[in-house]
Amino acid sequence: MSVSAEHSGLTDCHAHLCAAAFSRDLDDVLTRACDAGVEAVVAVGETLADAERNLELAERYPGVVRPTAGLYPTHLDLAEAERVADLIRRERSRLAAIGEVGLDRWKVREESDLELQREIFALFIDLSIELDLPLNVHSRSAGHYAIDLLRDRGANRVQLHAFDGRAARAEPAVEAGYFFSVPPSVVRSPQKQKLVRRLPLSCLLLETDSPVLGPERDRRNEPANALVSLRAIAEIKGMDEQGVAAAVRVNTTRLYGRKAPS
Repeated sequence: MSVSAEHSGLTDCHAHLCAAAFSRDLDDVLTRACDAGVEAVVAVGETLADAERNLELAERYPGVVRPTAGLYPTHLDLAEAERVADLIRRERSRLAAIGEVGLDRWKVREESDLELQREIFALFIDLSIELDLPLNVHSRSAGHYAIDLLRDRGANRVQLHAFDGRAARAEPAVEAGYFFSVPPSVVRSPQKQKLVRRLPLSCLLLETDSPVLGPERDRRNEPANALVSLRAIAEIKGMDEQGVAAAVRVNTTRLYGRKAPS
């Protein structure tokens, strides 16, 4: 795989490589990413099966796919959460993060369900502290609730992916040293643009959330589009792309460690 000299060493910090949308052409998808300078992908999952698939992909693409294990917050199954936690403990040395996990008030509305959701999220927060693994966090329509719970339980290695709350709601997370990853949909989202404008560059990461949240609503997204996020950040902040690329590489290493390209 050749690599873009201009923006080499970038990481897509949140993508669903185990999704069916990539079942037929993942080699080509990762080649395009590497050609664009995106040399590593944090592969998140939503279920135990996803976690196992991500570990398989990491063996197939060593150094490129960085696997995670988590339980999507609409899966309100404490027994399943415990099984995922057991896998995380067993495979801790192979995992880049715990994710995606978190809170979701878009689809989950009943208070009893929300309480179970918080219990499961708390389990994963505590596990991340125990094992010193980053958290890759989903917080759809629940941004400040997620940030409050993370801070209350003492989480310190946190990525808030595709944060959809008001920029003012993000400030306590910035104070806590958390990171925010920016998807390519920023080019069509005034909310994401306001967030990028307000947050310091020192807390921003790149993500794609592939195969969704692309620059075009109805077209499959893929990790190469992390460059769309980078260019949007540069434009919004009035910076050159090389400066933004250097900053997000540093930020990625701060959260994910030396295994991340730098």
